[in-house]
Amino acid sequence: MRYALIGCGRISTNHIAAAVRNELEIAAVCDLLPERMEEVLSKHGLEKDTGIRRYTDYTELLDKEKPELVSIATESGSHARIALAAIDRGIPVIIEKPMAMSIQDADEIIRRSREKGVVVSACHQNRFNVAVQKMRRALEAGRFGKLSHGSVHVRWNRNKGYYEQASWRGTWAEDGGTLMNQCIHGIDLLRWTFGDEVEEVYGRTRQVMHPYLEAEDVGMAVVRFKNGAIATIEGTVNVYPKNLEETLYIFGEKGTVKIGGTSTNNIDVWDFADEDPEDKGNQGLKEATSNVYGNGHTSLFRDVIDAIHEKRQPYVDAVAGRNALELVLAIYKSSKEGIPVRLPLNEFSSLDMAGTFDGIEG
Repeated sequence: MRYALIGCGRISTNHIAAAVRNELEIAAVCDLLPERMEEVLSKHGLEKDTGIRRYTDYTELLDKEKPELVSIATESGSHARIALAAIDRGIPVIIEKPMAMSIQDADEIIRRSREKGVVVSACHQNRFNVAVQKMRRALEAGRFGKLSHGSVHVRWNRNKGYYEQASWRGTWAEDGGTLMNQCIHGIDLLRWTFGDEVEEVYGRTRQVMHPYLEAEDVGMAVVRFKNGAIATIEGTVNVYPKNLEETLYIFGEKGTVKIGGTSTNNIDVWDFADEDPEDKGNQGLKEATSNVYGNGHTSLFRDVIDAIHEKRQPYVDAVAGRNALELVLAIYKSSKEGIPVRLPLNEFSSLDMAGTFDGIEG
């Protein structure tokens, strides 16, 4: 299968690694900065591969190369535009998080992909973490019983140097704040775990330690699900001096699980009323990862490849991407208006938050 990567920034090495491990034919890469293309290819020993073409214009790549799968790893504000260009050409896509910056764009991606029968996957790779998959199997087997409540905590550090690496970071047009960028994977897991159907969310965001940004560096929310469960969200990049944890708690009438580690890659607590032969091995499970992005890209790519061949929806489809985006935008909207927001959210964009923290210190 001919594959192309559009966007060669921080996360792109995980995409190239996943393509290599899944034995895709890497036909082309694209970035506005030629040196970034060379950098990511060299990390995987591909810099001398003359079969990999380099482009600075993604439309030229799409038209000339006609890849059978494209992944989009550009700045967030361009995700929807590039995805729609690929979909209109009948090319399946993997879209890095967030899949879009507005509900309207996310809905258009879903509409056009369905209309044209194109496979689209939102890149929420943490769903494939070993710990997360074990939790999911227990959930689908009914081992938790009735769900009571849960929480997700993304307690990370991002310093000024991180934001200075790219001018788009922390802007409302191209990135959003910590909830949209760093925390959206945890938010995806929380919503997916508690049944996806959210009734209401109340949120608060602040900019405390990063006055040079447009967007928030800390956000919290309370979420009420239609199945009666409630949950909390805490996301921040203000943890000193380095990343602390990304954790997901699930509390049910017959089970309690805490998935921890720096990127929901460990099982810290695994307790169920009924006994299963695998329980002992699950307690204390640790999945080694080389970075906070985890190991899930390879599995997500494999599933998308299979979905294309089998003409089915991928495990993490465009609707999943919309759901995670919707919950982040609902928190933003609630924080802006100072009131709870009911879902579904039909219209809202990160740009609706422009000016929120202007002139505010701490």
